[in-house]
Amino acid sequence: MGLLDDRQIDYYNSQDQKKIPKQHWMKEKMQEDYWEKGTQSRKSKEQWFNVNVNILMDRMRHNKSDLHVLQWRHGCEIDSQDDDVRFSKGIDEYSYDGENFLSFDDADSQWVAPVDAALPTKRKWDNVPILNQYTKGYLEKECVDWLNKFREYGNEELREGSPPDVHVFARSIINGKAKLKLTCLATGFYPKDVYLTIRKYRMALLDKDLESSGVRPNHDGTFQLRMSTYIYEDEKAEYDCYVKHRTLGAPIIKKWDGKCSDCSKVTFLGMIVGAIIGAVFVLTVIGLVILVLTRKKAPKKPFYKNGIGDNDPSAIPLNNNQHIEPSVKESKNKPTAAEGQSTGGDLKS
Repeated sequence: MGLLDDRQIDYYNSQDQKKIPKQHWMKEKMQEDYWEKGTQSRKSKEQWFNVNVNILMDRMRHNKSDLHVLQWRHGCEIDSQDDDVRFSKGIDEYSYDGENFLSFDDADSQWVAPVDAALPTKRKWDNVPILNQYTKGYLEKECVDWLNKFREYGNEELREGSPPDVHVFARSIINGKAKLKLTCLATGFYPKDVYLTIRKYRMALLDKDLESSGVRPNHDGTFQLRMSTYIYEDEKAEYDCYVKHRTLGAPIIKKWDGKCSDCSKVTFLGMIVGAIIGAVFVLTVIGLVILVLTRKKAPKKPFYKNGIGDNDPSAIPLNNNQHIEPSVKESKNKPTAAEGQSTGGDLKS
């Protein structure tokens, strides 16, 4: 994809295989041959990626059945004051699986390899001086020319920007102790630089008391940012969202109305859970009472000394003080483990 001041201006993917404008002024200003040439260039780069990601997987001995990502980023930054535009920085770098792999040092016109696996590529590319000269020339001249042209075409929209739309709301935390999560949301703003905080009695909360989503892109090229903090449900303090942005003449201050958007739902859910627990408890008590009454009414069965069941005719009941000892003859006819009959496996190894 192509980005101008953090705003997407075009994109290409392997499914559509076509370079497509993402801003109306890009579509209006750029001629058809620009998109045709851009499409061919992106297709060539797609093939280049397919070949080189396999080279890197072989070099690093990675399993080709796993997912691996090769990324390339190149562009330029400028400093501008009125009509004075100066080259500031060139960017041409590669990363593999999210880690820096290779980058071009514009000042020294050579490639930098932060990992050993990139050294063979660095040596190969540095041994082609014309390649490094072309890379340096593109970053410092051609890239700057394109940047100025795009800025001119989208100047009005880029200059005016888009102001943020600010919302503040609170939601209950089920696992918390009567707590709410108070959130400030600023969305739809451009450029991405913005200041957003939550204030209590007009005093900004400390960073350690805030959770930030970080600035995230919206689908239309604008951005959004969320800030949240945790408060008690019965807290009566005054909270507000405080937002500053380049497009605003004055900061936006959005007060919280003290309401919780889903507290009634959580309360209702709590009532249902409580009712279920109560019903289970009542049923348990009823079951225990029935069990006790059943045992009291049931006739007592005689206890047998040898633990044999009712159907065994040899069972000898023990009633009151009656005690019957087995005869010596019976005892002798019953072998024991001490007499050499094993009751199981040997306990020694």
